[in-house]
Amino acid sequence: MQVRRQSPISSTKGYPIAALKDAPQNILEKIVWHKEREVAQMYANLGVEVVQAKALQSPPARDFYGSLQNSLIKPALIAEVKKASPSKGIFREDFDPQAIAKAYEQGGASCLSVLTDSEFFQGGFANLQLVHQVVDLPLLCKEFIIDPYQIYWGRSHGADAVLLIAAILTDAELSEFQALIHHLGMTALVEVHTQAELDRVLQIPDTRLIGINNRNLETFVVDLAQTKVLLDGLDASVKNKYLWVSESGIYTRQDLDFVQDCGAGVVLVGESLIKHKDIKEAVNSLLWKS
Repeated sequence: MQVRRQSPISSTKGYPIAALKDAPQNILEKIVWHKEREVAQMYANLGVEVVQAKALQSPPARDFYGSLQNSLIKPALIAEVKKASPSKGIFREDFDPQAIAKAYEQGGASCLSVLTDSEFFQGGFANLQLVHQVVDLPLLCKEFIIDPYQIYWGRSHGADAVLLIAAILTDAELSEFQALIHHLGMTALVEVHTQAELDRVLQIPDTRLIGINNRNLETFVVDLAQTKVLLDGLDASVKNKYLWVSESGIYTRQDLDFVQDCGAGVVLVGESLIKHKDIKEAVNSLLWKS
């Protein structure tokens, strides 16, 4: 898929530009257009030099990749602190990010993902900071990254890893942003959905952690078989070079077993856990075979 931008400066980076009167073609494009305005406001509110300095002065990042790779529980779990989504609305009315994060940690999650988008997912960077204060697990900044400013901002709020979505970034940006993330001591989780996106990401130097989103970001339709489709197409030598994360559509231990058999060493799960009254028990039920 090709996501258009609205900022004229994006044309110099290789993006097609939509006119201001144009309607977004899908929800992902709508989100990206909002991010362009949001990032511009971030620059206006606080100079990037200040944000860079805060990021560089932050305590060392926790080892997100190592926590997943060395997890005794297989597949390792990235549990998501997520209040809502554009397609399904609010998941949990009594949303307490710190209490949820602690329950995930107690249940056996290896890492956490924290939604930082406020407009569409009712999250925020403040939640990232709050969660960082109460758990020892490494944290993923789950954001629609389109600019280095957001990466520095995430690091300064306690991020140990940052999501990069191939569908909204050029090859040059994927390479540049991942290099910056690694420079800051963090892990990059590079997300794909299609074969074309995966082919692109496999050419990006120093990639180690690849997420396969089973949710089509144009339609938000979920198909767990997408993990199998993409991993089945790889030679064993290529598959074994990376740690694979299956994202979205995972509800049961049978789902975990399915994606693990496909080659995923990690799962990212949010919705099916966040709705439970007892989140710790929900994590236990998901991770442990009966």
